[in-house]
Order: sequence, then C-alpha cells, then structure tokens
Amino acid sequence: MSDPQFSVLLGPDGAGKSTVMAELAERLPTWRALSTDSAFVGPEHALVTQLRRNVVEDVLPALGGAYSVDFLASLLQTAVVHLKDRIEAQEAGVPVLVDSYYYKILAKCRLAGIEESPMYSWWRSFPQPERVIYLDVSPESAWRRSANGARLNPLEHFGTRPQWFGFENYQKSLRKLMLEEVRELPVTVIKEQPSAARTADAVLEVLAP
Repeated sequence: MSDPQFSVLLGPDGAGKSTVMAELAERLPTWRALSTDSAFVGPEHALVTQLRRNVVEDVLPALGGAYSVDFLASLLQTAVVHLKDRIEAQEAGVPVLVDSYYYKILAKCRLAGIEESPMYSWWRSFPQPERVIYLDVSPESAWRRSANGARLNPLEHFGTRPQWFGFENYQKSLRKLMLEEVRELPVTVIKEQPSAARTADAVLEVLAP
C-alpha cells in the first residue's frame, strides 16, 4: 500500500488557519479538509471535539495542579492519532489538506517542558506530507487578533497569565520549533496577508498552480 498524499497547513497561534481552511473548503470542493476544529469533525468523531473542549476548559486551567504536563500531552496525542487515522482513511486520488498535523502539538509539548518523549518518535513515523504551507503572522498581529491576550489559553503564552512579552516570546519559540520539525520537507512560507481571502488566494497558488 502506497503512502497517502496530502498537504499540511501550518502556522503559529493567530495565523488564521481555521478561517483559511473554511474558505479553502468552499473554493476547493474536490479537496478534503482535515482538522480537529469542530467545523471539520463529523458526528461520528464527536469524542474528538469533546476531548478538545475538555483540554481547554478543564485541563489547561488546572495544569500543574490537578493535571500534569504528561497528562496533557497524552490527551493531545488523541488529536494527532485522529488526524493520522483520517489521512490513512482517505480514498486514493482525493487531495487532502491537514490542519497542523502533529507538528504544532509536538512543538507545544516541548514548550510545555516535555523536551523528549517516546510519543515524538511514534508521531514522526507517521506518513509525511508532500508539502507544508506555513502561514506566517507577526506576534503583534496575532496579539491584536487575540483581543490583546483576552482570548489566549495557557498553551499560547509563557507565564501564569497572558502578557505581551510572554506571548511574543512564546510565539517566536513556537515558530522556531515548528519550522525545525519540518525542515526536511518542502515548505512554502506565506507572508502575512491583509485578509483571510488574500491568504487563501496565496495558499491556492501553492495547492493548485
């Protein structure tokens, strides 16, 4: 059996991946968009949506107390395995675009303090994409999109509460680790665009030249 063919849309927090994925889903009806965002998860996989909600609402607020970083990483692995399963379940010949895959989660686990883990080796053994499209965004723009930190969760900034310098340092570190993870793959970096529509245009040029 040949490896599945797919592309990955990657980017830091606030890059607008979900918005761009939604727009691309309308413009590319023959493509399959895979993500753990609720808009892209079918009812048969409702548990994935529930677990994501539990991570944000229950685990992250109690991280370092009721829940350990290792426990958090174990839950995040369910998202990674779900995406791998959905990639492998696609019909041959159907073009697929995947939101972040395991690259962003791995980087966030490392930033949370788990520098090495047997999970990482397993994730890295998963099928690799034909290309990675990286949506760049400045920390300043991402900070504004987060309502100056009001919409952030603890996996989007350093420090006990969201502040500009903790956010900026986290996002720069996240960018470095994600690009390091995909350095052996064909990567196209799309510079920050003035709108989601323009970003989608730029992604289309890469996916369907």
